[in-house]
Amino acid sequence: MSCFQVAVLASGSKGNATVMRCEAGMALVDAGISCRRIAQGMQKLGLHPEQLTAVFITHEHIDHVKGLETFIKKYPVPIFASAGTWRGIKQTLPRIDLQLCNRHILAPQTEITLGGLRVRSFSTSHDALEPAGYMFRYRGHAFGYVTDTGYVSDLMKRELEGAEVLVLESNHDPILLKNGTYPPPLQKRILGTKGHLANETAGHLLADMKTLPQQVFLAHLSQENNTPDLALSTVRGIVQRHRPKEKIQFYVTSQEEVVKNKEWEDYHEQNIFE
Repeated sequence: MSCFQVAVLASGSKGNATVMRCEAGMALVDAGISCRRIAQGMQKLGLHPEQLTAVFITHEHIDHVKGLETFIKKYPVPIFASAGTWRGIKQTLPRIDLQLCNRHILAPQTEITLGGLRVRSFSTSHDALEPAGYMFRYRGHAFGYVTDTGYVSDLMKRELEGAEVLVLESNHDPILLKNGTYPPPLQKRILGTKGHLANETAGHLLADMKTLPQQVFLAHLSQENNTPDLALSTVRGIVQRHRPKEKIQFYVTSQEEVVKNKEWEDYHEQNIFE
């Protein structure tokens, strides 16, 4: 059992938001769905946005910040992002009033501590100004989040080591993409080093880790160039071939439905947060 409760409220090109909760606090990673949907998703978990310790933004694309303009008007929660991402947010949401925002800069390859929760940002490779992934650590346990990256660098591999729960992009199948309806420039963007992770790349990242995560959420699946079954079978197949004696609990995220790990039910029964 992990000490991290993780619930992906939505994941995909139409919007991304994930809630992480542990004894040290609760964080929202990305606000790419409406503020109303964020609140509704948290309500399904028995939570409210006012309870958040902090929000962490990976980059400024609209599917990661769509709800931010309304969110900052309603909730005075600290929001962390890189300096480049804050500049990009102003471009993506030109009407956002950052004076209303309890905003903080968290540069890649730096770390903050909120209570007992350590949060480290690290660089990813995407066509954004200063994109980042995150690692959350508490009492020797770790939760990692990385999506929207065209490839997996050695830096990312090092940063993600030790994650017992991991939200990992598994965006597309290259054959489906190349034979699909996307125009060549868009295909080139997705397949490029500043694009999105293919299923196979996600699988090999896991297989190459020194210690496999206990739980992996396959995230940011393309609705046209992937399917949940294909992403799961590809990633799990690679891991099983390379690490046949080890097991991972996989969850496939959804654009519309909340997908959560079993720790929500387990922790609710134990009432450890009461």
